[in-house]
Amino acid sequence: MARIYKRGRIWYLDVSAGGRRIRKRVGTSKKVAELALKDAEVKVARKEFGFADKDMVLEKFLDQYLDYCSANHQASTTNRYRAVIDHFRSFLADQRQDVVFVSQVNTEVIDQYKVWRKDALVNPNGQPVDEPTEYTRKGARAHTINFEIGALKTVFNQGIKWGYVKENPTGKVKKLKVNDARPVRFLTHEECQQLLEACPEDMYPIYATFLYTGMRKAELENLEWDDVDFERGKIMIRRKESWQPKTGERKIPMSSLVARLLSDLHDRRPEGSTYVFADPKTSGKIRTKLREKLIRIAQQAGISDLTKVHTLRHTFASHLVMKGVDLPTVQKLMGHSDIQTTMIYAHLAPDHLADAVNRISFES
Repeated sequence: MARIYKRGRIWYLDVSAGGRRIRKRVGTSKKVAELALKDAEVKVARKEFGFADKDMVLEKFLDQYLDYCSANHQASTTNRYRAVIDHFRSFLADQRQDVVFVSQVNTEVIDQYKVWRKDALVNPNGQPVDEPTEYTRKGARAHTINFEIGALKTVFNQGIKWGYVKENPTGKVKKLKVNDARPVRFLTHEECQQLLEACPEDMYPIYATFLYTGMRKAELENLEWDDVDFERGKIMIRRKESWQPKTGERKIPMSSLVARLLSDLHDRRPEGSTYVFADPKTSGKIRTKLREKLIRIAQQAGISDLTKVHTLRHTFASHLVMKGVDLPTVQKLMGHSDIQTTMIYAHLAPDHLADAVNRISFES
């Protein structure tokens, strides 16, 4: 059964099929609404209205996806998807309470979500959890919204595999133009010195290793002594039974400073511990909240806007480029799968292109 009705100036389409009901905003034109009604009636008659083989309550589907994510991905990945799904749930509660089943999520709903996220209040980054702030800014950034749409695309692709969705509702959604991206934050030479001087004895090896190797946080947390080859001077980023590197395995050369630092740690390692940066209480994988510790140390050192451990990775790459290291080499050291990722540092070496072409001469 299908019908149209009007509220204020807006016409709506109300369709019931297969025990499911969809209400859809059509617009201000009665003629368009009548055309939409005829199309819906034909689809209902042909059983082609777009319901999947087995529809599901959206809330239950999202919970099921998070359970799947938890079983198949790292905790950090699951937390990112949970944050996106929480935003999506907040949007539905605030704007689209009529969306109950998975089949009711369409392109229009996702486009409305984009608009909602651009207007929503966003908490500032970098505040320690026990020091809440009242400061907020309005609107998630374009690249953040694009990431969230990509995450929802992955969620609904899994829904297709499970038979809950016929087509992905994000498929026709256009990405926002990113013109609000901030320059990559990296520490100056002086800030690096300030940070390391302010580090407590137990944290110095961790943040120094980040700065001198460019490792990702998960790579450092999962680093074991078997991955450190003192003889060849290499740190090997390798797969583990419970973890795998984001972009595959690679080797990072150790500077003499890092070699000495890790050698000293090795001599003082807890008995029976296999992890380079072990938890002091359990000797297992480190559980210290490295981001929160970093924020506090940065504040004590008088360093502004240092709110992410990843900034130390950016610092490593940025200083390599500023020292004249070519981008393909930086790409290999960083473990970037795409050179375009490494190109964010290209502006730090404004003379490298000119130097390259000046090496060519056909004069005798």
